[in-house]
Amino acid sequence: MTPPSLTSVDRFIEKDPLLAPYAPVLRRRAERTRRTEARLTGNKISLSDFATGHTCFGLHREEDHWVFREWAPNATAIYLIGDMTGWRETGGFALEKKGAAGVWEIRLPRSVFSHKDLYRLRIHWPGGAGDRIPAWARRVVQDPDTLIFNAQVWDPPEGYHWRCLDFSPPGEPPLIYEVHIGMAQETGKVGTFAEFTDHLLPRIIRTGYNTIQLMAIQEHPYYASFGYQVSSFFAPSSRFGTPDELKSLIDAAHEAGLAVIMDLVHSHAVANEVEGLSRFDGTLYQYFHEGGRGLHTAWNSRCFDYDRPEVIHFLLSNCRYWLDEYHVDGFRFDGITSMLYLDHGLERTFTSYDDYFNDEVDEGAITYLTLANRLIHQVNPDAITIAEDVSGMPGLALAEKEGGVGFDYRFAMGVPDYWIKLIKDQRDDDWRMGDLWHELTQRRPEEKTISYAESHDQALVGDQTLMFRLAGADLYDHMHIEDHHLAIDRAMALHKLIRLITLATAGHGYLNFMGNEFGHPEWIDFPREGNNWSFHYARRQWHLADDSHLKYHQLARFDRKMIALARRHHWLHFSRLQLLQEHIENKILIFNRADSIFAFNFNPVRSFTDYGFKAPPGSYRMIFSTDDSDFGGHDRLDPGQVHFTRVVRQDTEKGNTLSLYLPNRTGLVLKRQRSDREHDRGEEKSDGV
Repeated sequence: MTPPSLTSVDRFIEKDPLLAPYAPVLRRRAERTRRTEARLTGNKISLSDFATGHTCFGLHREEDHWVFREWAPNATAIYLIGDMTGWRETGGFALEKKGAAGVWEIRLPRSVFSHKDLYRLRIHWPGGAGDRIPAWARRVVQDPDTLIFNAQVWDPPEGYHWRCLDFSPPGEPPLIYEVHIGMAQETGKVGTFAEFTDHLLPRIIRTGYNTIQLMAIQEHPYYASFGYQVSSFFAPSSRFGTPDELKSLIDAAHEAGLAVIMDLVHSHAVANEVEGLSRFDGTLYQYFHEGGRGLHTAWNSRCFDYDRPEVIHFLLSNCRYWLDEYHVDGFRFDGITSMLYLDHGLERTFTSYDDYFNDEVDEGAITYLTLANRLIHQVNPDAITIAEDVSGMPGLALAEKEGGVGFDYRFAMGVPDYWIKLIKDQRDDDWRMGDLWHELTQRRPEEKTISYAESHDQALVGDQTLMFRLAGADLYDHMHIEDHHLAIDRAMALHKLIRLITLATAGHGYLNFMGNEFGHPEWIDFPREGNNWSFHYARRQWHLADDSHLKYHQLARFDRKMIALARRHHWLHFSRLQLLQEHIENKILIFNRADSIFAFNFNPVRSFTDYGFKAPPGSYRMIFSTDDSDFGGHDRLDPGQVHFTRVVRQDTEKGNTLSLYLPNRTGLVLKRQRSDREHDRGEEKSDGV
C-alpha cells in the first residue's frame, strides 16, 4: 500500500522535529493562507491577476480620456483639486461613488491634465473634510518653498524605453551592496538617481558585488527617517529625481549584470494624514487596525490590518507594481519582526519555540507575507526576497511547499550585533573562538541566510561603524600609509579579519553598506533640527578610498580582492563548513569550506610557526592573506606558497595534518590544488552544488 504523501507541514517537521508539538498551529496557518487566497481570487483567477490594483486605481490615461479611481468607503464626497481647478472644489471634478464597496471614480477629457500638473484630493466624510494625496499616486513632489506635497501627473510624451529587457539575476549567491541614493554623493546635498548612475554605479561594478539594495525608494515626507516612514507606496521619492531616472539607473545596473532589489516597507506607514494613508477617508481604521493596535508607539507610525482584503489587495499590488513598472529583481522586506508580533517584538528575547506559536503572533501578517512571496515568485520566478527578522521565526526563509513562508533568504541579524557587543564589552585578548564560531555559524540549516558584519543600522548616529569603533578619533590623524600607528594598525587588522571571517562563514549571501568596506570614518546623521539641518554626515567621502596615500584605499583594495575570490572560488555555493581547529588561548580558528581552508589568528601579539592541525589530504596554495602590504599589512607571508599535508599517526589512528605560519591578527585562505581533487569530485556534488 502506498503511504500518503507528506504535507508541507510534515516536511517542515521532518527537517526540524522540535516543531512537532506545534503541528496544529502550522496546519492552521497553512489553511488560513489557503482560505485567504480563495477569498481574494474566488478560485477563478491567479494571485498575480488579483494583484493588479495599480492598473485600476489612481490616475490613468486611457486613449482619449483620463480615469481616476480611489477607495474611500467612509467618504461622502471626493473632489479632484489642483492646477486644473485653481485648487478649488468644482462640480466638474467631483468623483462618483460606484457601488457599495467604497470605490469612487471620475472620467475626464484628455485635455484636462498635462504632464507635470499638480493635484490632490479633497475628501469629505461625516463631520469633516481634508486634503489627501491619492493613495495610489505614482508621482509625488514637494514644493521647495512651502514644503507642501502634491501628486503630480507623470505623462512624458516619449515615455521610458527600456534598454535591457531580458535581464535575469546572476544565478549566484547574492553579494549585496546596500546603498542610499541621497547620501551616496560626497557633496553636502541630496544625491539623485542620475548622479548615482553616473558616479556610484561604476564604483559598485568595480567592487565586484553582484546585487544592489536600494534603500528609501518609496516616498517618505521626512528625509531623516531613512525611508522607513513611507507615505506614498507607489511613488519613488521625487527628492532623488524622476521615475524615468530611476528606471535608467536600474537599466544601467542590469546592463552591467547587477541585480537590483529594493527595501519594501509594508510593516507600517507614516502617521501623516495629508501625505499618508492615516485617516484617509476620515476613519483611523481604513488601512490600519482600529484603536491601540493600529498605532506603533515606538515608531510613531500606523500598523496595517493584514486581515482586511482591501489592504492585502493594496500591498500585494504594490509588490507587483515595483516588479512590473521598475523591473526590480526583488525585495528586502523591512521590519518583519514588527509585523509578526502584536507587541512588535520590542524589548523581547526569543528563547523558546513557544514564542513563535502563541497568541502574541499576528497570523494575519504571516498570511500576508506568505501570499506576498507566492505572488512575487509567480510574477518573476527569479526574484529575490529577503526577510529582515531579528526574532528567528522558524520557516521564514523556507519554501512554502516545505512548510515555510516563502522568503528566499533571511538576514543573519545576530552577527553584526555580536561583533558590536564583542568590540564594546571585551578586549580582543579575551575573545573566545568557540563563542565566535557559534555566533557566526548558528542558523537553521534548512533556511538560507545572508550575513554581514555591519549594515546601515550600525553606521547610524548614536552607534559607530566597526572601523570607527576600533580606531576611534585616531582615524582623523593617522591614516596616511607612512604613518605607522599602533592603534590604527590594530583597527585595520581586526577590520579585515572581521569582514573576511563573516563572509567566509556566511550561509548563502553577504551584505555591505556603502563606504563601510573601506572603513568610512564617520557615522550617518541626516539633516535635522538637532544638527542644524546639516548634510555633513549624510554623505560618503569617496575621495578617501581613491587616495592611494591613505589606508582607506588599502581597505577598499582588500574588500575588492575578497569579493573577487569569493565569486571566483564559489565560497558561498558550498554551505557546509567543517571546523578543523579552535583554540581558546592561542586565539586560533581554522575551518574548511568547499576546497579552501580559512585560517585565522586573532591573537593580539603571538605569531605561530609550524602551527599544525588536521586537514583533508592534499596540497594547498595560499591565495589570500589579510597581512598583504597591498592591504596595509606587514607582508609576513609569501604569496602563492604551497603547503602539503603529511600523514601522522596518533595512537591507533592515522590522519593528515597541515602546518602553517600564522602571524598574529592575520587571516589566510588556502586553495586545495586541482590535481588533488581529481579523485574527489563527489565531495562537491554531495554538498548540493
